[in-house]
Amino acid sequence: MASEQMPDLIFLDLMIPHISGLEVCKFLKENPATKDIPIIMITAKGEEEDIIKGLEAGADDYMTKPFSPKVLLARVNAIFRRSKRVGLDVQRVLHTNGVIIDPIRRKVTAQGLELELTFSEFQIFHLLAQKPGWVFTRSQIVDLVRGKNHAITDRSVDVQIVGLRKKLGELGALIETVRGVGYRFHESH
Repeated sequence: MASEQMPDLIFLDLMIPHISGLEVCKFLKENPATKDIPIIMITAKGEEEDIIKGLEAGADDYMTKPFSPKVLLARVNAIFRRSKRVGLDVQRVLHTNGVIIDPIRRKVTAQGLELELTFSEFQIFHLLAQKPGWVFTRSQIVDLVRGKNHAITDRSVDVQIVGLRKKLGELGALIETVRGVGYRFHESH
């Protein structure tokens, strides 16, 4: 089941035994654990009405059989480019540098102790920890955590980082400042 294995992408046929592919698509898109997994409908049904139903059910793309494997690969790559939501693994538990981050339970455990993080602290920490070594500007952090054009100043990110480091104690060094640019999560070697 998708909610147990958390695939990066789902290929779904409209005509599957015992249930409609449209129903499966709707179920996956309504389930908080699977709603962000991209779905490509692959089916022999190529009528305009079928395509519209598939896309309205939540499919990210729709392909009719037969199709070229090169076209399929190009569409998969396009979906991943579009979804550049830095957290492709937004539902997976992350284990790194003595820290466990569980995004579904919104729980962070550092060296066996559960941390009490605010919503913003959790979001920022999870964002940085998913891409160790990647440098995020303050603006990128605000955009990725709160959405574009959100009324938060870049300096509020600094305040959140200070709070995070304090709560992490000696593990606070995992969040590195990149002078004049922003922040990154320490990359293990």
